[in-house]
Amino acid sequence: MIDPTIAARIKLVGFDVDGVLTDAGVYTGMVSNKPVELKRFDIQDGVGMRLLREAGLKTAIVSGRMSQATTLRAEELEIDEVFQDDGAQKLSAFEAILARHGLSWEEAAFVGDDLPDLPLLTRVGLPVAVQNAVLEVRDVAQYVTKMPGGRGAVREFIEALLRARGEWEAAVERYVSARGGVPGVMNAS
Repeated sequence: MIDPTIAARIKLVGFDVDGVLTDAGVYTGMVSNKPVELKRFDIQDGVGMRLLREAGLKTAIVSGRMSQATTLRAEELEIDEVFQDDGAQKLSAFEAILARHGLSWEEAAFVGDDLPDLPLLTRVGLPVAVQNAVLEVRDVAQYVTKMPGGRGAVREFIEALLRARGEWEAAVERYVSARGGVPGVMNAS
């Protein structure tokens, strides 16, 4: 469970990619003599990220790998900030993202799974680990998902965060209504 006081402070949520938005698998091959990299992203995680943005929170992807697949997914989801660096220099990148949005570390959450995420997770106001994260990451997390990365962990966290803020039902109502759904869907059950 996420502390509602901490949840209320969060204005930006950052996500690692490999092992968080994906199951950490990378498919590589050649197509027409050109190298191709494919990743599997969870659709429900994507819907969750849209709900997060529609609730007024900023989103960021901070990855320690350069990947066109990540760029394409970030564009599709209209992620506010995307940083990819093969050197995994995530701390300075996230600090710059916070500065651009006029935010402090306490106003940010980050979802990670591996050692390159530790510098961020030890600074943000709400450190989150996916179920399959390494022990060091789980040890510093305030919230650990039940689902593994790439298999609904991001959606699970987003729902927990928005519920802690008292915003889940309204976010779902807006999302469903904008897609032609019947208002009051949350009251139907």
